[in-house]
Amino acid sequence: MPARPFLVSVTALKKSPGTVQHERRCGPGAGLQVTSARVPADEEVCVEVDLESVHGGIMAHGFVTTRWEGECRRCLGPATGDLRTEVRELFEQGSDEQETYALRGEQLDLEPLARDAVLLELPQAPLCAEACKGLCPTCGANRNEAGCQCESTTVDPRWAALDVLRNET
Repeated sequence: MPARPFLVSVTALKKSPGTVQHERRCGPGAGLQVTSARVPADEEVCVEVDLESVHGGIMAHGFVTTRWEGECRRCLGPATGDLRTEVRELFEQGSDEQETYALRGEQLDLEPLARDAVLLELPQAPLCAEACKGLCPTCGANRNEAGCQCESTTVDPRWAALDVLRNET
């Protein structure tokens, strides 16, 4: 694997405004994580974009894909998924790197674009399945594996005064 797999030469693009160059680059995604989700250490992040020479820079439009893993927010079991997000970003000379990405000389680096896209799309609170039943708050049993014998109508004493009002109607 090349030392900088996301580095793309745009010499030909800069010489012919309006032309499009298709690029697919993949590289390691280790270290990309948010609160409860991360890209596995052995997983690659792939960027597939069309690079178009526009006035003032290079426009990148396409997709960033990878796999993610984490801990389910309801049952604490493993959660995994596929990430695919659309990107449309401008690379330009003299970029402030807040609004656009930097175009340095005859090369542009798709790595910051890939990193930002993945970090913005990783789930903050992943689920193992949309229908996950979670853990029982009383005994801690995983409700996805088996039901528990806990009383499901446990009354919180802090709300007891309001329950009296409900029964008066």
